[in-house]
Amino acid sequence: MSLIPPAVSQPTSAERPEPVAAATKDLTPRQIVAELDRYIVGQGAAKKAVAIALRNRWRRKHVPETLRDEISPKNIIMIGPTGVGKTEIARRLAKLTGAPFVKVEASKFTEVGYVGRDVESMVRDLVEVAIKMVSEEERDRVKARAAAAVEERLVDALVPRQRGIDILGEQTAADPRRDKVRRLLRDGHLDGKELEIEVEQSSAPMMQLFNNSGMEEMGINIKESLGGLFPKKTKQRRVTVAEARELFLEQESEKLIDEDKVKEEALERAQQEGIIFLDEIDKVASRGGGGGPDVSREGVQRDLLPIVEGSTVTTKHGMVKTDHVLFVAAGAFHVASVSDLIPELQGRFPIRVELESLGQADFVRILREPENSLTRQYEALLATESVRVEYTEDGIDEVARVASEVNSRQENIGARRLHTVMERLLEDVSFDAPALAGTKVQVDAAYVRTALADVVTDPKLEQYIL
Repeated sequence: MSLIPPAVSQPTSAERPEPVAAATKDLTPRQIVAELDRYIVGQGAAKKAVAIALRNRWRRKHVPETLRDEISPKNIIMIGPTGVGKTEIARRLAKLTGAPFVKVEASKFTEVGYVGRDVESMVRDLVEVAIKMVSEEERDRVKARAAAAVEERLVDALVPRQRGIDILGEQTAADPRRDKVRRLLRDGHLDGKELEIEVEQSSAPMMQLFNNSGMEEMGINIKESLGGLFPKKTKQRRVTVAEARELFLEQESEKLIDEDKVKEEALERAQQEGIIFLDEIDKVASRGGGGGPDVSREGVQRDLLPIVEGSTVTTKHGMVKTDHVLFVAAGAFHVASVSDLIPELQGRFPIRVELESLGQADFVRILREPENSLTRQYEALLATESVRVEYTEDGIDEVARVASEVNSRQENIGARRLHTVMERLLEDVSFDAPALAGTKVQVDAAYVRTALADVVTDPKLEQYIL
């Protein structure tokens, strides 16, 4: 299991894609679990729960239309200590499906007195993610056409068109120089050449509004609101051909993309495929007493309730219904318990799974098995300096043992402990890597014990590892 936040990759298609990426929409629950197993060690119950939730979305699309709107998603609460993979499971699920995904911390809604952040902001964030996803897919779809237009603009900038009159009195635009420049452009020989181009300047003022719930910022572009009232301004810029190509590609892509269709599809995708991960849900659980901070906590729960139940939220791109958004909540629940949430909110999370704490054996698997394991990450990083890092079996076992021991003697932060242990283990190698080019570093048990000797022997571990 890796706890490095991954960038969500977006599917591309020659045609407008369906809300779930074509390559993954038909995955069975077993196949979904198998995909999650590539990156996350253990936690079979949680993987099974999210796999069923995802498959139910596919099933819902195939039931009779009269029933389709009646079937609501089975929201999930994951219960487990920090560093066991709660967030990673949700992120990987979103990446697997190409679904819009946002992570929010429930405690953020209580930070400012009894108001905090507006709970509807998480839905607006989800829509922004969906807009970005669909826009990128559309850019990929029109990329070839945009690139052809860019090439013509570059040729025009480098060799202006020259028209003459042929013997029949007709105009001709034949110019062998343009064909030569076009070939040089395609081969990249002119990328460093400088030229002057006109670039558009934003002439519309920007205004920020604050809504009265939590003073949350909402940017409004007056240019969008008032259309062409503000004239476009341009200025001359001297750039390289490579830079001009990027600027022109952006402009030509914008011309080919239908923004209304992008918004329409993004709203649909957010509504039907969106996943909102509510972290630290235990922090807003009221522990009784009825006063003080618990007033804020219960108020946040009641604000969350209509969003999770299904309501309509106003965004700058249009109205969004949350009836079929999948909510995955997570919390350690060390002090509070799920039963401390208000009954109505508990009822909106019918699926509850407990994630297991991680021990030494789990750490060994985490270091060895996932495709993006920390050991592979450090290998790749140091390989850029021509330093080979090789791990022996007993070396990995020793790293896992140290991480497990530190967790048992200090705060148990799960697999996140591996990040601090690995960073300290290879700290000197990382520092001296430029001078070690062409060498090999073998990380065996003896190397680990030497590098982490102070960590293991000193009882005041906090001065070495947080």
